[in-house]
Amino acid sequence: MNDYTLTIKTTEKKGVLDDITDVITSHGANISYVHLFVEKNNVGSINLELEHVENIDDLVSDLENISEVKSVELHGSQLDIYGKRIIIVGGGAQVAQVAKGAITEADRHNIRGERISIDTIPLVGEKNIAEAVEAVSRLPRVSALVLAGSLMGGEITNAVKKVKEQSNLIVISLNMPGSVTRYADLIITDPIQAGVLAVMSVADTAVFNIKRLGDKIRY
Repeated sequence: MNDYTLTIKTTEKKGVLDDITDVITSHGANISYVHLFVEKNNVGSINLELEHVENIDDLVSDLENISEVKSVELHGSQLDIYGKRIIIVGGGAQVAQVAKGAITEADRHNIRGERISIDTIPLVGEKNIAEAVEAVSRLPRVSALVLAGSLMGGEITNAVKKVKEQSNLIVISLNMPGSVTRYADLIITDPIQAGVLAVMSVADTAVFNIKRLGDKIRY
């Protein structure tokens, strides 16, 4: 069984998504991610990430038989294309340094066959950062979160706790004041090194693995 991405163009009509979902379910496939929007010409565009597809040709054929479906395009999975995803959240200068380390290290592993992508968003304010952290659990392919700032606690800590309860996400924090460091898997003083170790923690081509270490570590 394999994973795929489908882009389905449809007539914009109520109930089309239900029909598409029914067909996918009948084939025993699982929808891991969906993104849909209406194009300017009033055509619906549905992007689906599918897991555990047994026969993709039969699935596509059945989807094309739905009267409202205009076309079905088959792609490789987003995990195969963009790979594991690292999100860096926090203050601007610190985020830039973490990103520098992460991008440099990801390049080393990606040329050996890995697919690791780096996303950053410089934010200030407890509420803004807490919302960004909590939203990580709703993003596809995220393997690690790096918190880069000078002080984090309160709502941010609550968001980190919630995200860790919902997923196996690795959380790395800079060594800073605030309660968020109590819930991080790894605490690092140097921001560039934080980016490097974030990549190493999720790369299959790296020896270092946070999940095998067990106890909280400080660098």
